[in-house]
Amino acid sequence: MPSALATRETDLCLGVDPFWGPLAMVTTQDFALKGFFRERIVLGVENLPKRGAVLLAPTHRARWDGLMLTMAAGRRVTGRDCRFMVTLTEMKGLQGWFLQRLGCFPIDQGKPSLKSLRFAIDLLVEGQQLVVFPEGKINRNEKPIRLKQGLARLAQLADGKGVDVHVVPVGLGYSKAVPTLFGRAAICFEKAMKVSGIGKEATENFNFELAHRMYSAEKLALMAVGRNCKAT
Repeated sequence: MPSALATRETDLCLGVDPFWGPLAMVTTQDFALKGFFRERIVLGVENLPKRGAVLLAPTHRARWDGLMLTMAAGRRVTGRDCRFMVTLTEMKGLQGWFLQRLGCFPIDQGKPSLKSLRFAIDLLVEGQQLVVFPEGKINRNEKPIRLKQGLARLAQLADGKGVDVHVVPVGLGYSKAVPTLFGRAAICFEKAMKVSGIGKEATENFNFELAHRMYSAEKLALMAVGRNCKAT
């Protein structure tokens, strides 16, 4: 009898396809990233847990962010895949066809379905690595980091099920606000955080600390590519 995780995965996506997954890894990491950026810098890799439930919380600066994350925290580094929670629009068309086969699954930001939330929690219960962009969209204008409540509440729900969730703040930086050919890219992992308590106040406190650590990580990433972090 299939597990709850397998059943929900079938309803939401196709998991990590044994053919398309490895092919995408080679194509994106060995060709796309290396061909576009002249340098790809990874900082704080020692802060990335190699086992147990991991919730990666990266800043969102460009379409390249997902590829940088899989390069720095994916199968070649941690021995496991990055499972991405993405918006409904990203799961449409040809792009959506591929994302469905790379372990990504959709979430309606305006009205998250219980199925998507339960599947995300199932992934954490199984000790997998989940990526959620807590800003909700790409921010290229160096505006202050403002986080939605979804990631914090997801971590709280998993914690309530007895899952020891490591929330890792991640900062991404590029030599130009809009990445250009032969530019530089950097990703920085901060020390993992743990959720504490439930409710509105606990969520707000957690998001305040998470935003601060994401900013610190992004500042280091931008310094590595020769830029200053202006947002606070």
